[in-house]
Amino acid sequence: MPPKESSNAPTRRGRLPVHERARREHEVLDAAMRVIVNQGPAAATMQAVAEEAHASKETLYSWFGDRDALIAALIRANADASAIDLTRSLDQPVTDPATARTTLEGYAHALLTLLTGEVSIALNRAAMTAPVLAAELLHSGRHRVGPIAVAYLARLYDAGLSPHADAPAAFSFLYGLVVQDTQIRTLLGEPAPSSREITDRARWAVRTFLAADPL
Repeated sequence: MPPKESSNAPTRRGRLPVHERARREHEVLDAAMRVIVNQGPAAATMQAVAEEAHASKETLYSWFGDRDALIAALIRANADASAIDLTRSLDQPVTDPATARTTLEGYAHALLTLLTGEVSIALNRAAMTAPVLAAELLHSGRHRVGPIAVAYLARLYDAGLSPHADAPAAFSFLYGLVVQDTQIRTLLGEPAPSSREITDRARWAVRTFLAADPL
């Protein structure tokens, strides 16, 4: 009886093994990110990405579909990494005011750093080119991570460490204090805030949030 074929083995001539396909897809997404960051969204054609990734344009169409589908895959991949970082910043026990303040400051710092970083800014600019990409960005970003922050704020209130009973409203309030118009200004070409400026904003936002009248 012939040996069973491995799941990673090619099933037809020219098809990559599963692990090799995953590695190459990751390289293509990295290449697409480089093109978008360095040259702008308009430059991220399938041909340009294929050349940057040392792949054929036909392969990119076969794997991802069209240009918007490729950028949507890039948005999802970046959102996965961002969600891990932001979730980790909130994965702390709710024990005392000092811990709550430190956790919120860490989240605020991570959030503003993410939203004004070159990768996020580049993807936001790319998302503006097509409604389907804008919807993907919202779904993979704010709508995915927001509920995690809302749940943490609810835990803070239940522990008597936040004055805000309405956790969704509290999240919107905190988000506004942290982000303000900084992301929009960065999108429009102003320099991103420095690490020190982000630290100062995070501390101020959390202090203001915790001292505010109940929502």
